[in-house]
Amino acid sequence: MAERKRALRERTEDWAQLRLLLKWPEQVVYELIRPVVVFGETAGQRARATGAQERTIARKADRFDREGLLGLFGRERREPADDPRGLPPPMRQRIVDLRAEVPGMSLREIAEVCAVQFGRRPSHHTVQKVIATGPAPSRAGRRFPPYAQIPDPVQRRLAIVRLHADGWRVSTIARYLETTPRTVYRTLQRWVDEQFAGLADKSHAPTQPATKVTLAVANEIRKLQRNPELGEWRVHAALQQLGIRVSPRTCGRIMARHRALYGLGKPKRSPRPKQAMPYKAGRRHQYWSIDIRYIEQHRLADSKPVFVISILENYSRALLASAVSPTQDLLAVLAVLFAALRRCGAPEAIVSDGGAVFRAKQLLRAYDALGIRREQIPPGQPWTNYIESHFGVMRRLADYDFARAATWAELLAVHERFVRDYNAQVHWAHRDRQDGRRSPAEVLGWVQGAAYPEEVLHRVLYAMQFIRQVDRHGYIRFRHWRLYGERGLAGTPVAVWVYDGSLRLEYQTVLLAAYTVAFQGDGKHIREVKHPRLAETRFRSPQLALFDLGPDEWLLALRLPAYAPRKRGTPGVPGQLPLLPAVPAAG
Repeated sequence: MAERKRALRERTEDWAQLRLLLKWPEQVVYELIRPVVVFGETAGQRARATGAQERTIARKADRFDREGLLGLFGRERREPADDPRGLPPPMRQRIVDLRAEVPGMSLREIAEVCAVQFGRRPSHHTVQKVIATGPAPSRAGRRFPPYAQIPDPVQRRLAIVRLHADGWRVSTIARYLETTPRTVYRTLQRWVDEQFAGLADKSHAPTQPATKVTLAVANEIRKLQRNPELGEWRVHAALQQLGIRVSPRTCGRIMARHRALYGLGKPKRSPRPKQAMPYKAGRRHQYWSIDIRYIEQHRLADSKPVFVISILENYSRALLASAVSPTQDLLAVLAVLFAALRRCGAPEAIVSDGGAVFRAKQLLRAYDALGIRREQIPPGQPWTNYIESHFGVMRRLADYDFARAATWAELLAVHERFVRDYNAQVHWAHRDRQDGRRSPAEVLGWVQGAAYPEEVLHRVLYAMQFIRQVDRHGYIRFRHWRLYGERGLAGTPVAVWVYDGSLRLEYQTVLLAAYTVAFQGDGKHIREVKHPRLAETRFRSPQLALFDLGPDEWLLALRLPAYAPRKRGTPGVPGQLPLLPAVPAAG
């Protein structure tokens, strides 16, 4: 065959001249990208030499690298049987087989299966076109029969693992094998935990004892049952605080058994219809509740009742501040309120009853200064105050030990233990919370109300509260008097509360001493101090006393002498001596 003779032309790299010599579009594309794919020239350099778009050159070069000479042709010049995206034949066959085997599998899920098996994820549009124009399915039946029809349990679970390894979703596997998604999830979890060892059937016999209630746990329940006011929920909460997890129902069964064996008492219940609470809080520190509870059953030398003053946060049911006091006067209430404000900030409103101490002008002025709204419950409806239900919990948890306290220190210890246990134990009101917080302390967390510096709180209560430091002998100095507080708190600041003829020394809401004072005509200087009363506290000095004296055998209050007048300078004596002696004049 005779060779066709072509005209000899001079070689050139000038794109304008070269472009005139090219006849076919494929030639143009090849010459455009040849320096890029052969010599490694960048698309930007080639674009500046030819005037073409940089992105066009880069895209055509990538297509040539991916598809070869086929990438030089446009879509209209390709053969119809070829895949528009250049998918390899095995991937196209797999797409068709998946649609034939699982007609309900979505296009995007088929693309995910391709990404898992071939490392390349086609678009769902490409998958749809391959299904429409692709080859015939290579498989007529199913790969795996339904889950229940596979006799071998290992093969049943292995089918789930294989389908999931191919990229199938859990819902598609469950639908294809005609089982539940829970079975698929459980099988995959066993495969993750144990690999092939988790595919075989396992015995359903319990691996632990049938009951969690050992003799030690039953003994702890019996010790808690010495308080007859505790029900199954409170026993369950106390055990959980000790790290023992037993359900309330189990606690109830064990307690019933103990009552039958030992004749223990059973808590009395007075069922009441549940009513809507008007002061139910929707957020933390929206409402606080304050009230005073009488403790009449105790073994103190003085048979008079003692009082527990408490402040409750309505949303979390946390006890913010509480104190045992021999009196229920305004000073005791202010001390507890000051402790709660200093620790947790100020609430939006405080709920109380119509007692005179809660309507005192000094207390209302403090509310106004701190922007606190006072809410009063309706007369004859104490149940509308959340703290009443809290007092019911206190009755069940602490009254048994209150009745056995013979000293004031024991009474304070019982109250301190109750506050700690109440805030830490799970609360009935939080049993259904979705965040897993069950105790009042967990629900309250770090959230505080409107924060005020301690200097502001002192300024609000400037006429009633003062801070003094205890000297080494246990006394404080206040308005030309030495008043005894507690020798065990030497060097520690304590609060001095003065109001309406009463003076109280407190440390962390714990009463140290109380005095009755009479003021002079100016209302500032103390004229007389009488009726001293010391409280038993846990703040004892490590140094033993030489003599054990009673309150009436030594001076608890001592009037100090007036300050001596300041000495004035002697007339004629200069205050500053001259640096050099005077020189007498000559002659």
